[in-house]
Amino acid sequence: MPIGVQHTRFATIRARLEAYQPRPGWRVWLFEFLLFGFKQGWACLFGALMLAILLGTHLWYPADAPIARYDAITLCAIIIQAAMLLFKLETWEEARVILTFHIVGTMMELFKTAMGSWAYPEASLLHIGAVPLFSGFMYASVGSYLARVWRIFDFQFNHFPTRGWLITIALGIYINFFTHHWITDLRWLMFALVVWQFWGCNVAFKPFRTRHQMPLLLGFLLVALFIWFAENIGTYANAWAYPNQRDGWAPVGITKLGSWYLLMIISFILVALLHRKGTPHTR
Repeated sequence: MPIGVQHTRFATIRARLEAYQPRPGWRVWLFEFLLFGFKQGWACLFGALMLAILLGTHLWYPADAPIARYDAITLCAIIIQAAMLLFKLETWEEARVILTFHIVGTMMELFKTAMGSWAYPEASLLHIGAVPLFSGFMYASVGSYLARVWRIFDFQFNHFPTRGWLITIALGIYINFFTHHWITDLRWLMFALVVWQFWGCNVAFKPFRTRHQMPLLLGFLLVALFIWFAENIGTYANAWAYPNQRDGWAPVGITKLGSWYLLMIISFILVALLHRKGTPHTR
């Protein structure tokens, strides 16, 4: 079953908007642009709510609250997830994607915090090791976005890599996130492999009635860039901190964009493998 084919409230709203008949000319372009923004906003809903909670609790969470701020964030994330399912704002298939990302992300968090790559400076009860449970939801928000945007814009691809190459790339990147602490960092090899396999692959998407397309490698970069912006908000909100931020907040270096690009590749491949059992729409 394709990801997210079940009915949601958004599907009803989207159908009504897509049935609208704007007047010819510039009004069609404007409506398509606004509809594109609306759909992107909906796809980002889970991640946007998580960022709002991180920033809001950083600015206004009471110092004498009965539970730790990190635990409150975790509880809010669970409530959001439950509410989105209850009110049919999200499908069970999308929830399955979120759970997969939660598990994969938490495993990497446990390792990276143990290695000192970053840290969670505040106390909490709801945690595994040094990792508060809300951290998995941050990875899950990426999976939620990809699962939604794939369905909402009816993605289609050409020159798409085979399932075997997808699995090889994802495993290679994920393993290198761990092994580069002891052996040579092979991320440049991973970048080369990604470019080799996805070069010439275009994604066709449909904001309104006209189908547009763009190089998939460029699409990965744009999403990774937005994740990097979100990471700056998260570290500003003291949700986690890198070693250079322990004495005060500083912007996350642009070099971190490369790591997010590779994580973006893993995220996309996971969704692709879950989508129709690994067979995406092709043209």
